[in-house]
Amino acid sequence: MKKIVTLLTLAVISVLPMSAEDHVMAATHGSRDTNQNPPEALSLNLEEAQDYAIKQNRSLKNASLAVQEAYAQRWQTIAAMLPQADGTYTYSNYCGYTAEMTMMGNKVNINMPNVGALGVTASVGINAQGVIGALLNNIAIDMKKIALEQSENELRSSVMNSYVSVLALQSISNLLDSSLMNIQHLEQITQNSVDAGAAEQTTADQIRVRVNTLKNNINTQKRNIELATNSLKVLLDVPVETELTLTEDLDEILSPERVLTLLGEDFDVRNNLTYQQVAKSTELAKRNVHMAGWAYGPTLSLAYNYSNQKYYGDGGMRMTPPNTVQVRVAMPLWSSGKRAAGVVEKKIAYEEAKNTLSETTDNLAIQYRQLRFNLSNAYETYINEKENIEVTQRVFNSATEKFKWGAASNLELTNASNDLINAQSTYVQAMLTLITAQSDLEEFLNK
Repeated sequence: MKKIVTLLTLAVISVLPMSAEDHVMAATHGSRDTNQNPPEALSLNLEEAQDYAIKQNRSLKNASLAVQEAYAQRWQTIAAMLPQADGTYTYSNYCGYTAEMTMMGNKVNINMPNVGALGVTASVGINAQGVIGALLNNIAIDMKKIALEQSENELRSSVMNSYVSVLALQSISNLLDSSLMNIQHLEQITQNSVDAGAAEQTTADQIRVRVNTLKNNINTQKRNIELATNSLKVLLDVPVETELTLTEDLDEILSPERVLTLLGEDFDVRNNLTYQQVAKSTELAKRNVHMAGWAYGPTLSLAYNYSNQKYYGDGGMRMTPPNTVQVRVAMPLWSSGKRAAGVVEKKIAYEEAKNTLSETTDNLAIQYRQLRFNLSNAYETYINEKENIEVTQRVFNSATEKFKWGAASNLELTNASNDLINAQSTYVQAMLTLITAQSDLEEFLNK
């Protein structure tokens, strides 16, 4: 009997391994600690900001707990097919009762002594549905892990977009500050010319209007920077009072070499997390068909029972054998078509899953082409705007020098200033668009 139970146990464990590495992985995913004492100040580059957000994000913590929950569910399924043992002890006091029995025509009184009964029952039951059910738990664990990785990638992408948005707004604000200094310098030169009688007051007033307009734009940018910074703090899960310093700039984050490498890579749909999730769902549907089919299979059960009674007093009859072994095979015979309908249902669900997988594959191919086009277009725009800003800077410098010597009008200077500011803003926006397009494609390719 012991050999049979041992062999069955080893068979289950060999089919459905539960390694220590699995437990460690589950525990590692759930080991993120909540920051109880938020820092007063943070200085982060982009990678540090992404790692910090992943560590603090509560949704990711729930996703990690879901992985651990899936491991626990799998072990419950496996443990249900392993030997189970229960022990009991019962004490019975008959309060001095004497039983009367008739034997050979004579009445005989039999004392009913107090009795203590010890029982131990060990059993194991295995069927194909239980084994397949444990395999389904393995698929569920993989799906939870994929969902966790998807959440992490999405959060990294969101932090990156928010991070570069703050940098872009700061860059525009710095450019406006620089333009303001230039215009204020020209305003002073013009006012000096007016005071000397070499220029009209109207010219100085027009430049002053331009100065005030730039100041208003700078104030607007500062409000936008504050709003974008607060949005980033939400992703980092830090209080609004925390002083946040971004230690990277757009030029450091932007990598034309990385962009060209991405554009040259081939698309393998198997690396996409959405595809992996749908593929696992399809595999799960296929396993469900097998599980429904094995509803017709037998169930093997083995049980061992040990019983020992202790009588406290005279009398008592030992009617229960101390050792009992039972072998039971149960075979389903008739269910009025319930099992057959269950198999048909799972087959239909599997066909639906295969259709969804095919549709997802096609849609992902189209999405990849679109994301690649977006990145290619953003890169070309960035190159063009980079050249434009160099040209408009030269035009503005030339107009400034001409204005100083009276060779250019106020209108020409204003137009050159407007063109430079617009070119600078457009250039920063092109950088932001390029970085966002790169981030979207990297997330899609699971890079």
